[in-house]
Amino acid sequence: MLPGGPVADAVLADLRPRIEKLTEGGHQPGLGTVLVGDDSASAGYIRMKQEQATALGFTSPHVHLPADCTQADLVAAIHSMNDDPTVDGMLVQHPVPRQLDYEAALLEMDPDKDVDGLHPVNMGRLALGMPGPVPCTPAGIEALLAFHDVPISGREVCILGRGTTLGRPLALLLTQKRPTANAAVTVVHTGVPNWADYTRRAEIVVAAAGVPGILQPEHITAGAVVVGGGVRYEGRKLLPDVDEACNEVAGAITPRIGGVGPTTVAMLLRNCVEAAERSSARST
Repeated sequence: MLPGGPVADAVLADLRPRIEKLTEGGHQPGLGTVLVGDDSASAGYIRMKQEQATALGFTSPHVHLPADCTQADLVAAIHSMNDDPTVDGMLVQHPVPRQLDYEAALLEMDPDKDVDGLHPVNMGRLALGMPGPVPCTPAGIEALLAFHDVPISGREVCILGRGTTLGRPLALLLTQKRPTANAAVTVVHTGVPNWADYTRRAEIVVAAAGVPGILQPEHITAGAVVVGGGVRYEGRKLLPDVDEACNEVAGAITPRIGGVGPTTVAMLLRNCVEAAERSSARST
C-alpha cells in the first residue's frame, strides 16, 4: 500500500519549525477560506483545513456566504482577503452554486495568496518551471511517490484524466527535470476510445477522471504502481476511480481511504507557509 498519512505527517513536521520562526518574528501565518452555501461535503473540507491550520498555529479567518449570494458578493469576499495583511493564503471552496462563475472569481484572487495553485498566473508558473504555489493534489502525488521510494525518473506514467485541478498540472509537474519527476507522461481521458491501451503500457498509472470504478484490473499491467486521485461523492459516500479489485494486480497502490487526500491538505498548508515566508521577507 501507498498510504498518504505518513507523507502528510512528514510535510507537517517540516512546516512546524518554519511556522515557529515566522511567529517568533512577528508574522503569524494566516489561511483564509471562503465557503458558499451549505453543502455538507464542502463544509467538511473547510472544517478539516481550518482545524489543521489552527493546530499548526495559523490564524484562520473564514467567510461563509449564503447559497443565493451574487457574483459581486463572492468577489467582495475575495477582495477583502486580498487586502487583509493577516491573510497569507486563501481559497474558495469548489464547487460553488450554479449562479456563480468560479473561474471568474479565481481571477480576482491575488495569485501570491492562491494556496490551491489554480490561478492562471500560477498555472503559467508551473508550465514554465518557475517558483510558485503548485496545485495541491498533483504536488501531493509527487511527494507520495517520492516518500514511498517509487522511482519516477525515466519511467512511463499514464494519467487518466485531463482536469485543471489534477490531470493537466500533474503532467506538467512530473515532466520537470527533478529526481522525483523527469518522467515520460501520457495523458488520456474518457474521450479516447482505446485509453486502456495506454494505461496497460504504463509503469505508473494515476486515475484522475472522477468516474467511479473506471480503472479495473484489466486496465493495468501486473506490478504497476496505481495512484487513485479522482473521486466522486454520493452524499457522504466516497466513490473512487480505482476499483478495489486492482489491489490484486498492482505492485503498489494507494488505499481507498487515506491515500492522496491527506497529502493534498498538507500541500495546501505548505503553500500557505511559503506564502507567509515570502510576505515576511518583503516586509523586512
